[in-house]
Amino acid sequence: MNFKRIVMAGLSLAAVMSLAACGQSKKASAQDEPKQLNVQFVPSQQANTLEAKAKPLAKLLQKELGIPVKVSVSTDYNSIVEAMASNQVQVGFLPPDGYVQAHRQKAADVLLQAQRFAVVQPDGKTSDKLTDSYRSEILVKTNGPIKSIQDLKGKKIAVQEATSSSGYIWPAAELKAKGIDVATQAKLVTVKGHDQGVMAVLNGDADAAFVWEDARTVVQKDVPDVMQKLTPIYFTQPIPNDTISVAKSLKPAFRAKLAKAFMKIAKSKADHAIISEVYGHEGYVKSKDSNFDIVRTYEKRVEAAK
Repeated sequence: MNFKRIVMAGLSLAAVMSLAACGQSKKASAQDEPKQLNVQFVPSQQANTLEAKAKPLAKLLQKELGIPVKVSVSTDYNSIVEAMASNQVQVGFLPPDGYVQAHRQKAADVLLQAQRFAVVQPDGKTSDKLTDSYRSEILVKTNGPIKSIQDLKGKKIAVQEATSSSGYIWPAAELKAKGIDVATQAKLVTVKGHDQGVMAVLNGDADAAFVWEDARTVVQKDVPDVMQKLTPIYFTQPIPNDTISVAKSLKPAFRAKLAKAFMKIAKSKADHAIISEVYGHEGYVKSKDSNFDIVRTYEKRVEAAK
């Protein structure tokens, strides 16, 4: 009888300890998650338009993660890196150059890399093939005076910030290798958003624009014949697709949960349209820092050209 009591007491103690451990585990798990997730985008198009497109993503992520999610658009590339470094923003939709800058400043790690449908030229239409890279193109007016990259000398070129892969770094580096230094041989006009680069050429405010392939489609609803009015005269080598990068503060378990949430949203027929509408993302794959070494190489080429 005494033996039975000892065994029962031991089992009761084990059960209590198990429940306590379980409670501690749940508490630790909760502590590893942020109380609120702040997600930010860089302005690849007009900020108010982009923010309106991105807002529905907050509800989807909140449903998957079980915590409040706030979505916003940064004023420029540098501000989102600073916000991630200070943990004001925990998730950044960063272009490759933005990610490299953030990682260099120990502000972020890459979590996922976007997949897009490949663009087919000469019509700029999308195919059904997914790719993890894209290109930059140089747009000019169709039947205008600029026929080749050599004609860009002395012309006004609409560009993005100097840290933009497709809006500056790739075309500038490749043109420099071909003997054209746009920093000294052309007049550069910085615009915010690739749609503004397209419109600058359309409106005659610039003779050419460095934009991602094929940014003409962004303004096609407002300018139905933009594909006929503007023509790309040059395409760069492939550029790694955008990243979903995370602040250093996020723990591994939550990062895994976040990656799973984004990939689930991308695969959902009902929710997929939201991420596609924002940046043209069609899916996500896991990524690693070394995928962006090519960005660092191009950055050095541009720096050497200064």
